[in-house]
Order: sequence, then structure tokens, then C-alpha cells
Amino acid sequence: MNKLFSTFLLILLTIQFSGQAQESRTDWWSEARFGMFIHWGLYSGAEGIWKGEKHRHFNNYAEWIKYRNRISNEEYGELAKRFVWEDINPEEWVIQAKKAGMHYITITAKHHDGFALWNTKVGNYSFKNYDPESRDILAELAAACKKHDMKLGFYYSHWVDWEHPYGWDHNRELTQDLSDEQFDEYWQEKVIPQLRELLTNYGDVALLWFDMWLGHEETIVQEKQLRQVISLVRELQPNCLINSRLGLPVSDPDIDYETMGDNQLGAVYQKNPWQTPGTIAHSWGYHALENDWKSSNQLLQALINNVSLNGNFMLNIGPRADGSLPYESVSRLDDMGRWLEINGESIYGAGGLELRPKQHDWGKISFKKEQGKAKVFLHVFNWPLDKNLRITGITSNPTKAYLLADKLQKPLDFTQSGPLIHIHLPFRQPDPFVSVVVLEFPDNVNLAKELAAESSFGGIALHAGNTLEENLEISRLEAPNRMVSPEHLNLKMDQQISWRVYIAEAGNKKLSISFANPSGKEIKAEIQAIDQKREVSLAPTGKVVVEPNQNYYTEEFVDLSLGEMEFNEVGYYTIKFKVLDKAPDPVRFNRIWME
Repeated sequence: MNKLFSTFLLILLTIQFSGQAQESRTDWWSEARFGMFIHWGLYSGAEGIWKGEKHRHFNNYAEWIKYRNRISNEEYGELAKRFVWEDINPEEWVIQAKKAGMHYITITAKHHDGFALWNTKVGNYSFKNYDPESRDILAELAAACKKHDMKLGFYYSHWVDWEHPYGWDHNRELTQDLSDEQFDEYWQEKVIPQLRELLTNYGDVALLWFDMWLGHEETIVQEKQLRQVISLVRELQPNCLINSRLGLPVSDPDIDYETMGDNQLGAVYQKNPWQTPGTIAHSWGYHALENDWKSSNQLLQALINNVSLNGNFMLNIGPRADGSLPYESVSRLDDMGRWLEINGESIYGAGGLELRPKQHDWGKISFKKEQGKAKVFLHVFNWPLDKNLRITGITSNPTKAYLLADKLQKPLDFTQSGPLIHIHLPFRQPDPFVSVVVLEFPDNVNLAKELAAESSFGGIALHAGNTLEENLEISRLEAPNRMVSPEHLNLKMDQQISWRVYIAEAGNKKLSISFANPSGKEIKAEIQAIDQKREVSLAPTGKVVVEPNQNYYTEEFVDLSLGEMEFNEVGYYTIKFKVLDKAPDPVRFNRIWME
């Protein structure tokens, strides 16, 4: 029994130590929040065009041109001669990242094309073997990062490799001609030795960014091969972070941070470290025909959104073969840097509050504790017309409200009723992109997480996203009507949904319901608040024209008044809604509106 207990205790201590080590490794990550991704390789010399033909895929990812346009290793290697080495200066990328307010850089040391940016001794698929004028860009980048106090990470494609005869190539789905033994030969003679070079020759490596977007079980990669990589990293660079695209979930103690899908912004608050890789344009590598540029405002809101949900944002640039950046990239990075110079306190070292992710329609909230104070940062994407910023869900009493851009911290007037705070804003917003209001608290910030929030114009929308019931299946109509109709809940007989609201002023409230009833028959439903219960009739609804003269119709969601309900006291209330009748088709419930 003692031996069994000792073994159990050892396991628990090991798990605890692994968790503490992981948390310690990611401390800088939670402070940094914003980083630069650099896609630069042979594909930068092609610029999305091969022999006069554009990229053969609708996504136009320039870095995939070798695969998409079926280019041989040797012909592809000749692109090295297009690089203008006398103009290439990696320090300029680092300086640009600093100006943008970024705290780490990740560069594509080896992308799916299998081509090494550094002077690898593994094979001959690298710049040094194709262009005598070339230099070791990783060495220069590492030196520049050290000079400018920038953390450096390497992207390494471990699963896909279009150069090695036994690397994974998606075309092997047709041939099924790659054995586990052959793939392991690639692994042992290229992956492991090259990772050893990257972890040995370039100083401190802050993170490794692998790019297998599936769990290893769905690929040819075996878990023992991934564990071999982890062991190598922990041996050579114990503090180096490893991302989930290695092929293991973030719940694994050796995975330090979760990588979301490309350009997939956060949707829910997560306690584990996570990150979105995003693009300024559409393509990751430089594309000569690129015309899909995100605005500075979009990119700032993406960063803020992720921080508000406890995540990071790594924004990609795609330099040309002379090292230069498109004007559109530079202008947006400069805009973000100027914004962060003033508002960076709301990003660096900040996380979020565990309110509903889409709690407020005016913007997002970030949070941090420092110098004995708790600070809530209200990122206002849409400055209210009535200059009244409505916050729902904070029950603690703020001691002060002010604009983050105001160095004098002139107090803003505010009122509070329970979990509702109204801040009286100045006529003009201080920032053309996103203005930040600060609420200071003397201690912890207490929340009423379940509340449905006030709208920017007053009133409360009760919908599928803020019910008390969790994990409800939110529906959309089938294509082609999916994108022209609202999200809704399909409610059947006796199915009840409910919401928690706070009434700040006693009196009567008007209610209306938005719904579609395709069943062809009238359906009875019921709405209830405290001891008030009201039966409503939901008549059959028809169609609405989506586009004229195209025979394009969809279900109409109608708005029906439910009259008034009386709320005699200030305080919390639960609103319930239930369908009473059985019908051939469920009621498509959109929302109830209270004002």
C-alpha cells in the first residue's frame, strides 16, 4: 500500500511540476500579447506567379506555389537567384516590429517547401547551395533581435515537406506510397537534425511554431516522434515554448500554447495560453497581385478581441525578395504602434474578464492588476451617439473612470446601479480607431456573469447567445438562405429558455418578440417574469424577398409586440419563454426585446 501511495504521490507531483514549469515558461507570453509573423522564403521570389501563370488555387497563398503549380525542386531552387542580397536587412524587420509595439518575432525557418533559410548542414536545399551571394538570414535576425530586446521564434514545418522524398506531400493521398518506416527516415535524417541546428546555433529561442493543423492521429506522424521533438527542445532550450500544432492538444503538459486556425480570432475566454496567427493581407507570403488588405481598425480590433479573451495575436508580414515590405503593411503596423504607444497599458500584461464574449455591442473589455489596483479597460469600437457608455456585469464599485489617452486622468462622471455602470463620455473620442476608458477598483472585480447586457441605445436583447441555459444549438437556415437570415433557436413544445436581467428603474417595460413560424398553424407560447405569465399567439409567417427579380426568397422573421410587463422593484429578474403547442416545424426564435 505504501509503495502504491508513493507511486501515486510521485505522479501527482510530476503533473504539478509540469504545470508549474509550463506556467513559468509562458509568463513572458502573457505580458507580450502581440508578435510578428514573417513568411519569407523561395516563394517570395515567385510573388505568386510562375512562368506567367498566377497561383493555381483560389486562396492565392503565395507560399504554396511550389505545390499548387507543380514546380520541381530544382526549378523552384533557382528562385534563389532573384533575391537582392545587398538590399536585404533583417534588422529593418525587427525595427518595424518594435515600432508596431510587438514583443516577439517568428520567422519561417523551413516552410512546407522544405527549403531552409539558414546554412543548414542537412541536405542541400538551402540558400547557400543555390546562390553564392546569400547569407544566413536567421543568424542576422537573431543578432538584431538580441540587439533590440526582441524575442525570437522559429516556424518549422515538420509534417509537410515537398522536397524530401519521404516527407509528407498531400498528393500521397492518391498514391498511398509512403510507409511509416520511410517517413521516420525523413524524420531522423532531416527533422531532428535541423531542429537541433535551430536550437543550438542561434542563441535563445523563445518559441517553436509547428504547423500541423490536425491531431497527429489523423496523419502519418506518430506520437513517439513528437515526444522525440519535445525531448530535444527541453534538452537544448528548456524555456522554449512549443505550440499545439506540433500535433498534440494544449491539455498536454508539454504543449505551452494553443494555436488557433489561421485568422481565427478568439470566441470564448480561455485560461490556457493561446494565439491567433493572422494576416495583414490575404496571402502569407508576398503576392504581387494582392488586393485584399485589412484596415488598421480591423487589425486593432482583432488584437483587442484576443486579449479580452486571454489570448495573443501574431500578425504576419510577407517581405519581398529584396527584404522590403509593401506600403500597406508598413502603414498598418505604424498605425498599430502609434495606438499602442498611448493605449498599450490595456494590452501588455492584460487579460480579460470572464463575461460573455459578445457581452457589449460597443466593444471589448480587458483587465489587469497592478500596483495594488484592479483596472478594467473598456475598448470602445463605436463611440455612443448619446455619449453614455453602458457596461453590464460588474458589481464592484469603481473609484474612478478616465480616458487612457488623458495623461491627467481627468475623472469622467459615472453612475452605478447594481451591475449596471453608465459612464458619461466627452463629446469627441480621443482616438480615431479605438478609444479606451479605464475603470479603477481598489481590489478584485466581482462579476454577475449570467446577465444579459444593455444595448448601446438602452434596452436589452434576449437571444440565443445570452440564455441561462448552456450549450444550446444555435441554428441558421440552410444555404442559400444561411447568410441572409438571423441566428435562432429551434424551439419545440415545452422547451423553455430563460435569461437573467437587472432592472435599474422600477416601472413597466415594453416587450416584443422576433420569430419565424413555418409550420402553417398558429402556435401558442408563454412568457413569464416573477408571478406574471402571459400567453402569446405566434401566427404562421411567410416569405420575404431577398433580392428582387431573382426568385430569391427566404423565411421572414417578424416582430410581434408582447405589450408591457410590470417590474415593481429595482433588482434581478429571470425572464422565461416556452412554446406550448406541438407543431410540424419548430418555432424559429430570434430574440425578445425589452425597453
